[in-house]
Amino acid sequence: MIQVQAESFRLAEVFTISRGSRTEAKVLTVRVERNGLVGWGECVPYARYGESLESVAAQIEALPEGIDRMALQEALPAGAARNAVDCALWDLEAKAAGKRVWELAGLTKPGPEITCFTLSLDTPENMRAAAARHAHRPVLKIKLGTPDDMARLEAVRAGAPDARIVVDANEGWSAEVYTELAPHLLRLGVAMVEQPLPAGQDALLAEIARPLPVCADESCHDRHSLPDFKGKYDMVNIKLDKTGGLTEALALRDAARAEGYQVMVGCMVGTSLAMAPAVLVAQGAEVTDLDGPLLLAEDRQTPLMFDAAGVHPSEPGLWG
Repeated sequence: MIQVQAESFRLAEVFTISRGSRTEAKVLTVRVERNGLVGWGECVPYARYGESLESVAAQIEALPEGIDRMALQEALPAGAARNAVDCALWDLEAKAAGKRVWELAGLTKPGPEITCFTLSLDTPENMRAAAARHAHRPVLKIKLGTPDDMARLEAVRAGAPDARIVVDANEGWSAEVYTELAPHLLRLGVAMVEQPLPAGQDALLAEIARPLPVCADESCHDRHSLPDFKGKYDMVNIKLDKTGGLTEALALRDAARAEGYQVMVGCMVGTSLAMAPAVLVAQGAEVTDLDGPLLLAEDRQTPLMFDAAGVHPSEPGLWG
């Protein structure tokens, strides 16, 4: 039996990117019950990819009873619906086998990974204050993609002079803007820039200098995305809500590394249940961005642990 339920989790603060603001994380929780065991999964439908809570729930509810994880890869396309069910089936398989998911997947035992902490888009003054509050965190991620980006970036660097900084432009720049900003990104010690140009208009990245690593986010979904990246990107951002679950995420990670790309593992704004499978993908990643639970005012009953060592793998009571 597959059940899907819409849930809402309050954010600790208003979270703003160039596309808008939110005060809560709206997720779909999937429950798969078989032979007295229950597997759990979570997804965050994303309007940018034509998804809604209703459309994704309908995809899940249309699945046949008893579908297995391999058949699921063909039954649903990459996206949020397949992600939640795929992760729930992994959880169910682990419980049935009396093992952890990492063992079933043939992975080495996972450990904590240092994660980014994302600063919401705001005025330069407010972003400087936020950076100062979080200056103890080793990596800060800045949401940009507006005409006032340089002032915001300067403010964050002033507030957190020692933090590693990565920048997410959320498709908000043109090639001309990126070329103009790139020297300043280097000057301010930015380690990487994520999706500077809109997906579908990123061919220009092959024609301009890339003085710091450029990561594909909105342009990267699953392994089928990789052939288009040659000469344009240096890194891929793997999000389970884009790949359609842990199964494809692990395959994408291995394929990307085989083709010479660095790996970032990111997330939508979701709970610890959504992050738990991604922690397995993030092992050894150049950039881990699994801070969703840190942005929440409320989380799952058995949340992930975050400390100075980073985000820790889940306990069995949460997932996997």
